[in-house]
Amino acid sequence: MSLFEAVILGLVQGLTEFLPISSSGHLRVVSALFGWPDPGAAFTAVSQIGTELAVVIYFRQRIWAIISTWTRSLVNRDLRGDINARMGWYVIIGTIPIVVLGLLLEDQIDSVFRDLRLVALNLIIFGVILGIADRFARKHRELEDLNVPRGLSFGLFQALALIPGVSRSGGTITGGMFLGFKRKDAAEYAFLLAIPAVFGSGLYKLTDIGENEYAGWAATIVGTLIAGVVGFVVIAWLMRFISTHSFMPFVYYRVGLGILILALVSWGALDPQGGAESQQSRSDVATAQEEPDEEPTPESSAESSPEPTPTPSADPSPSVDPVTGWEIDPEVGLPRNPDTGLYHDPNLGMDVDYDESTGLATNPVTGESYEPEPYQPQD
Repeated sequence: MSLFEAVILGLVQGLTEFLPISSSGHLRVVSALFGWPDPGAAFTAVSQIGTELAVVIYFRQRIWAIISTWTRSLVNRDLRGDINARMGWYVIIGTIPIVVLGLLLEDQIDSVFRDLRLVALNLIIFGVILGIADRFARKHRELEDLNVPRGLSFGLFQALALIPGVSRSGGTITGGMFLGFKRKDAAEYAFLLAIPAVFGSGLYKLTDIGENEYAGWAATIVGTLIAGVVGFVVIAWLMRFISTHSFMPFVYYRVGLGILILALVSWGALDPQGGAESQQSRSDVATAQEEPDEEPTPESSAESSPEPTPTPSADPSPSVDPVTGWEIDPEVGLPRNPDTGLYHDPNLGMDVDYDESTGLATNPVTGESYEPEPYQPQD
């Protein structure tokens, strides 16, 4: 990833993280529109650390009150009824769903969930749900009305943000309004609830940066810093905006963007899995694309009569997929992902379940069985 891409994606992350329009979905869409590879789930998770630092700075007084009161309440029973002490427990309890589901669905988050069609549908569907909650929910509760069941319910809605296109803040705020909380109170708890989840996932994904991820360390650091600065400005604006306005402008934007993405995909202007193979660098892709150019010229090929019936040892067709670098199973004709053990279909751009007894693969997005086309080297 170039520094220019990191700057653009950092701006996108900072502008969209706190708005209920899905920052991860926008990172995925912007990369596809510019023709860049998918920055990857690791870049998304780590860059969110920058925006969460903005939350810590903006809510620093409230966060200090929660931490200090909660800590003292562990030994002082008189403080356990204080809202700040209770808030500490509510944040811990509300974080459990996203931690559990994040670990269980890690492979899907890194691959299947990043399909642009799914992103677009989530933008539309959850945008409509946000509008329904904003328009019809009875918003009368404040943060003092939080309890364990409501805090856990907030956490379940936050866990929906594991799917790009849902929006962490949008999903959590939507759940809060359905629970009867006022817009500003739902937003404040949503931002506080995101702190441990985002820092946890960001630190967990740090080990992926610089390995197979498209984004390297330099680009990730630049994107994270820019996201933090821009995010602070956005969160300050949003908290003032929702005090006197509804979320309907964001609803219209989500629905419009989702429809546009689906239209571009149906017209062939966007590849739904475009850039999904972000785990290799551009240099790897360039090398793979240059390999077919090394074929002999027509003159030399005319003189090489043994070419029509090559032996396995002299066959120029690669035993390794030039794009992913994974070994191709000669019997199946598909490369196998060494991390997941699944076969990889280059036409779909994703790993698939393959039944060796029937010779059929299963599309992980549609669930349909089909006969995969074996790898065909370019002539």
